[in-house]
Amino acid sequence: MDTPIPVTETIWHLPFPVGHVYLVALPGDGYAAVDTSVPGSAPAILDALARLGGRPGDLRQIVLTHSHIDHMGSAADLAAVTGATVLAGADDVPYISGAAPEPTPQLTAAEQALYEQVSAGFAEAGLPPLRHLDVDVALHEGDTIDGWSEPVRVLHVPGHTPGSIALHLPASRVLFPGDLIATGEGRAILGPINIDRATAVASFRRLAALDGVDTVCVPHGDPVRTGAREVLAAATPERDWL
Repeated sequence: MDTPIPVTETIWHLPFPVGHVYLVALPGDGYAAVDTSVPGSAPAILDALARLGGRPGDLRQIVLTHSHIDHMGSAADLAAVTGATVLAGADDVPYISGAAPEPTPQLTAAEQALYEQVSAGFAEAGLPPLRHLDVDVALHEGDTIDGWSEPVRVLHVPGHTPGSIALHLPASRVLFPGDLIATGEGRAILGPINIDRATAVASFRRLAALDGVDTVCVPHGDPVRTGAREVLAAATPERDWL
């Protein structure tokens, strides 16, 4: 893993080929991970933590924005090594724990081609099998996450998956949108491969309308570091992936 890329004074971007990870500094030398990329990524995440001066036991929380393999893929391995508390949206808990199969996405023609390409890439990469895991804290709309250096608002933003969540940090004007928002070609776009496209677009629009957002830590593409309100206002999610 290369040196983690600073996004703010307390947030670092860990770029992966599929599914980025963000490390967040917590009070008292602790850290939280927002998402965990694909299976097999735990060593790289722990290496990044070490480069920031942290030990495995300093990873206190793993927050999963949703249940897809490129977000929860290494959560079980990380939790086993670090003892971190695992948090996720309540409606995605059955898929993360393995109690229920992932819902089938509604794919446009463009998304179908992407889905096949990504699936083939996973097969060629020989990823380790996905390990399901228990969620310690099921998150709901309006919850706050304890242990961070500032208030963290949990937003239930379904459409990509039933239990997709976003994290809004109003004090530092940061948003973790999960897969609802990606970036590409210099703009913000709707994340592809949704279980309900119309609901995903509505959730995108909800996030785009938030006050107090300058920085968007997207899991696919480059983070939006400044001027996020303008970038999101210019987005046209209704026309993406058609």
